[in-house]
Amino acid sequence: MNWRPSVFLSSLAILSLTACPTAGAEEPDAITFGQLEATESPAGFSASGLAELDGAMRQAVDDGMVRGVSTLLVKDGQVINYDQYGIRRAADEAPITEDTIFRIYSMSKPVTGVALMTLYDDGAFSLDDPITKFIPELAGLKVFEGFDEAGEPILVNADRPATMRELMSHTAGFAYGLFSDDPVNNMFAEADVLGSPDLETYISRLATVPLLYQPGTNWAYSTAVDVQGYIVQKLSGKPLGQYLQDEVFAPLGMVDTGFYVPEEKRDRFSEVFTPDDETGKLVPLEAPGFAFREGEIGMEKGGHGLVSTMGDYARFCQMLVNDGELNGARILKPETVKLMRTDVLPDGVSLFSDGVSPNPDMAGIGFGLDFAVFVDPSLTGASQPQGVYYWGGAAGTWFWIDPENDLFFIGMIQRFPGGLDRSMRAQSADLVYRALAE
Repeated sequence: MNWRPSVFLSSLAILSLTACPTAGAEEPDAITFGQLEATESPAGFSASGLAELDGAMRQAVDDGMVRGVSTLLVKDGQVINYDQYGIRRAADEAPITEDTIFRIYSMSKPVTGVALMTLYDDGAFSLDDPITKFIPELAGLKVFEGFDEAGEPILVNADRPATMRELMSHTAGFAYGLFSDDPVNNMFAEADVLGSPDLETYISRLATVPLLYQPGTNWAYSTAVDVQGYIVQKLSGKPLGQYLQDEVFAPLGMVDTGFYVPEEKRDRFSEVFTPDDETGKLVPLEAPGFAFREGEIGMEKGGHGLVSTMGDYARFCQMLVNDGELNGARILKPETVKLMRTDVLPDGVSLFSDGVSPNPDMAGIGFGLDFAVFVDPSLTGASQPQGVYYWGGAAGTWFWIDPENDLFFIGMIQRFPGGLDRSMRAQSADLVYRALAE
């Protein structure tokens, strides 16, 4: 990776900036998000509009829909609005704080995608390369084509291997085993693919599960980003977590992001809450799978395995707003960031089709490389303008990045199962752009 600064020098530079965010030695234009206090006079936004945004997000806590919420709005590299409300832990009602650690689940996907594209920038692969060039174990995958007269699945040969572009846009045909009730996703779950102890075992199990459709012909939310994590590991020769640390986290100063929460940081780790079966009130969800303890996570899941803080994810978003660079640490080339936020879906293919049928609710939304993209705002009914790219996580985290207005927004809640963030996501966007227009 000879075009980027060395990891060692980048890490030293970031550490000098983040160890003491208010130190006088900090460069005036350095962005660390070490302290999330908003500017006193947020240019371009109405104070009443931002107050309405805070009130709406806090209302979800007061109504008992979530136990805590944290939101951050940044424009032109300046914190426009930051708010935290509610608790991170039930037993002592410890509040949400700036350094609270959240499970970001599928907001891990863009991070893994960025890591993979650093290798693209180094010439390690082309987007037209078949994935079997790097994972020959997947060369014999079958494709599900319906049922025969006896009700048995019909499996046929794939017309061709999926490409790297299709892998990064969820059009490769993989299942996920988490949502849909169909033969392929059921086989995926029965093979315990995501329960693999390591990425090598994951690939061997994945090779036994057929594809939902011929590569490039449909869109289905999938395990594709876990496959990307394996490719990162194989091309770099490093474990996925180590590569992320060396090439993304350390250069950006993301000091609390990783696949598990160390013991010395667990006091800052938010509980994840779920409705009680009897009362409906939100209570802590106690289960090993939600603990994120070292030695208990199994494979490093590039698709949904990371935890992070508001400040850490803000650095990641600002790097993307800055076309791949933050505080002198270049992660991606500008043209690569633009490529990732450009819709690559074939005509007639839409998001959340489950590999079977189109979803009219996602009209106007496309998909780039590990990001969803607003393609036609006239069809979406959303406030975000064309070119905004975004994603969210299963426990209610969400973000979007707006290149046109040089801004990003992050929301963090911890509720499982998720879904509430969709209404909060839409509401927050409406209020952000209303405050900007006033």
